Amino acid sequence: MDAVWLSPFYPSPQADAGYDVADYRDIDPLFGTLADADKLIAEARSRNLRVIVDLVPNHTSSAHRWFQAALPAAPGSLERSRYIFRDGLGPAGDQPPNDWQSVFGGPAWTRTVGPDGQPGQWYLHLFDTGQPDLNWDNPEVHAEFLDVLRFWLDRGVDGFRVDVAHGLIKQADLADWQEPQEILSGNEVDKPRPPMWDQDGVHEIYRQWRQVLNSYPGERVLVAEAWVEPAERLARYVRPDEMHQAFNFEYLLAAWTAPAQYAVITRSLEATDSVGAPTTWVLSNHDVVRHASRLGLPIGTVRPNGIGIGDPQPDAALGLRRARAATLLMLALPGSAYLYQGEELGLPEHTTLPDEARQDPTWARSGHTQRGRDGCRVPIPWEADAPSYGFGPTDASWLPQPSLWAEYALDRQRDVPGSTYELYRAALRLRRAHGLGRGTLEWVPSGDEVLTFRNAGLTVLTNFGDAPVPVPAGAEVLATSAPLDDDGAVPTDVTVWLRG
Repeated sequence: MDAVWLSPFYPSPQADAGYDVADYRDIDPLFGTLADADKLIAEARSRNLRVIVDLVPNHTSSAHRWFQAALPAAPGSLERSRYIFRDGLGPAGDQPPNDWQSVFGGPAWTRTVGPDGQPGQWYLHLFDTGQPDLNWDNPEVHAEFLDVLRFWLDRGVDGFRVDVAHGLIKQADLADWQEPQEILSGNEVDKPRPPMWDQDGVHEIYRQWRQVLNSYPGERVLVAEAWVEPAERLARYVRPDEMHQAFNFEYLLAAWTAPAQYAVITRSLEATDSVGAPTTWVLSNHDVVRHASRLGLPIGTVRPNGIGIGDPQPDAALGLRRARAATLLMLALPGSAYLYQGEELGLPEHTTLPDEARQDPTWARSGHTQRGRDGCRVPIPWEADAPSYGFGPTDASWLPQPSLWAEYALDRQRDVPGSTYELYRAALRLRRAHGLGRGTLEWVPSGDEVLTFRNAGLTVLTNFGDAPVPVPAGAEVLATSAPLDDDGAVPTDVTVWLRG
């Protein structure tokens, strides 16, 4: 591994798992102290691991000192200009300023109540009510985040993963947008760009940030979380004077078929090559159903926003088989690969998490129609027979763990041939040894049911069809996501790395 990315550890009321930041220059007591952060950074560096921290610039917590000062302040005041406050519509101002919806469900506006108890202006929150959107037309906001960047760079962090990087600038007229605001969905190519996402003004912000990072020694990195399509539009975020990388969510969302995988890989590489940036590959993260479960759903299923009791359940065995094949395919691609904690164990989604244990604001704000992201955030199992599988001293983990996770625990997989954990370890060693991340992809025509390419002297083959596929004569098998047939052929939903 080259780096670790830490999700938000700042002081926070935890309205959205720490993505509601109350203070960008401190550590929440839940996790420790600034001294602990300094020690972690130093220990990581001693192991040649870089540390990337999460930065949340689209919104703060409603507990942030700026927002607390804005609430009692007058309309048009300096305090309110740091956020997006507007008068309501209608004779009494009792209607939201526009029809925007929160990506968590419900209106994206909440009305304030003044010190005199009378209803006042409305504030924008594209996420939870506890996450008011900042006004990036205000120079003070720009200056604040430049200072926050320097604060953490001075402490030795190696870069930032930028949350909702495509959302900072809103269309000036805050025009109505009647399309549904589905959580974490890219812009549809054949529709106008939404007025709250991917506005051109975001790029000047990141040019300023890049200058700050460039002023520090070593290689510091900016990584965009930008749910933006098409790939050519996403590539704008990684032009030479902006960010270094952007998460490739179009790849994450691609169907498990050879044509779909070929199309998204080709499109991704062409787009980033056009601006001289590396492509990124990601299959799971803290916002989507884990790919060991997602790939166990029928091909063509609309990606669910969480899976719970009473929902159609994935085929666990099929999902893990495809997940291992998808991982081996991904790790053979040129560019940067991002792994989500627990996927190296083959962890499935917690698809039977009790609804009463859910903490994602999506569950409540959607009227209990979208179960949200808790199922992929359950603490991972380290020891099969320990309380909370070794996560803590008791069974009271912050989200309940399913009983079937004992079989996925690290101590049940380490040094066990064929385990998912050992598959990841072997693949990552081979990826580094052969320089696959810095290689060049060359497609090998293989039909509509097989995907074959060459990279850095290796041939990579994934069989999406029902019939086994023979391995080329004389080829040496370096890695395979599942056992080959007795005659050496590649079965369905299997990826193999070959040399020769």
